[in-house]
Amino acid sequence: MTPKPAGQPIEVLLVEDDPGDVLLIKEAFEFNKVHNNLNVVSDGEQALAYLRRQGEHSAALRPDLVLLDLNLPRKDGREVLAEAKQDPELRTIPIVVLTTSEAEEDVLKSYQLHANAYVTKPVDFERFVSIVRQIDDFFVSVVRLPS
Repeated sequence: MTPKPAGQPIEVLLVEDDPGDVLLIKEAFEFNKVHNNLNVVSDGEQALAYLRRQGEHSAALRPDLVLLDLNLPRKDGREVLAEAKQDPELRTIPIVVLTTSEAEEDVLKSYQLHANAYVTKPVDFERFVSIVRQIDDFFVSVVRLPS
């Protein structure tokens, strides 16, 4: 795998079932003038199908980054994280848990399942925008992603 050139938009998969949070994240991307491609699925089964490019997601581009909520219908975020990190084809994709949970057991379990970061969603929009900007800056400008 070769690294993505600096400044090139990346593919971001947002796995989030709350339409309000999806809207907030989209607005935060727009507010920050983030030019990455944001794709959204709303449950854990869709997330895994997207990552594996199955069914309706067969033409999906491989995401460079996944923003994953923990509390999802059909298959929760912990299961998605576990399956993705056990799959040799998917394990190199950075996964940031982006959730409302501040529970220590969720933080610990996420890292045990090899999450690349754990971020608690802030309640106010300005802080939310700041968090999205920091995630984007880190994964686009600082780290070297495989392609």
